[in-house]
Amino acid sequence: MKKATHHSEYLKLKAVYIKPAKNAFVSDIYLGEQWRELNYLSRPDFDSALEEYKTFQEYFLNNNIETHDFPFDNNVQIDSIYCRDASIATDFGMIICNMGKGGRINEPQSHSEIYKQANIPILGIIEAPGTLEGGDVAWLDSTTLVVGHTYRTNEEGIAQLKALLEPKGIDVVVAELPHYKGKNDVFHLMSILSPVDKDLVVVYSPLMPIKFRDELLNRGFELIEVPNEEFESMGCNVLVIAPRQCLMVAGNPKTKQLLEDAGCQVTTYKGEDISVKGGGGPTCLTRPMHRSY
Repeated sequence: MKKATHHSEYLKLKAVYIKPAKNAFVSDIYLGEQWRELNYLSRPDFDSALEEYKTFQEYFLNNNIETHDFPFDNNVQIDSIYCRDASIATDFGMIICNMGKGGRINEPQSHSEIYKQANIPILGIIEAPGTLEGGDVAWLDSTTLVVGHTYRTNEEGIAQLKALLEPKGIDVVVAELPHYKGKNDVFHLMSILSPVDKDLVVVYSPLMPIKFRDELLNRGFELIEVPNEEFESMGCNVLVIAPRQCLMVAGNPKTKQLLEDAGCQVTTYKGEDISVKGGGGPTCLTRPMHRSY
């Protein structure tokens, strides 16, 4: 029997939660009321977003991955499409986050209600003044979780995360991320890091802390370096559904080629309206649940 775990970014994905565009964007009017305040690059087109999301969602269905939808919730905004951020999956239960972006403050509670309805256990809840977003955490292996200290995830949030996981034998590694474009920009740990196998990660080194980059090398990871011209187009944001089987936003041909040169199978999707304009790639659009060895 294959062993299931939540503690991986690259093992074979068996189940995932998603927030379809129709449930998050709702309508063209809804988008028009919110995109500026939430710092989107430009206004997503509702019909185009639905078409892009249909293709995105079919990828999971075609790979026999069990998908669960987060429903429409009037208490959250269009950013809820990026459903990785509001919760963290562990083998001990879900960790309900506390968002660092004000416009997303109600998303964790929305996740919590869905998990309770599905009888998914809750390990803990990050409480104010702590903030923690799921885009700032990634599993390096089954007992090592890295968390970025960013404008979205603060020291108190990291302390609460450690208090939940370290007693259970999980090593929580902190990566101190730079200021970059400041508090209003979406800059998560997973903006510069995507594990794609047990010994292979996609990185953007110019914004990576030296200490953490050295940690990856010391752990035996080979680094796929995203070129400068493909960082802003989310070349570093790679979702893995099985070791070296990757999904990424179209428009990053150099990173795609580097992945293929490393033995990866890469599928791309058109994500102008569901990814690029809102700054959320395929990892952001998903809340992966269990994977199998």
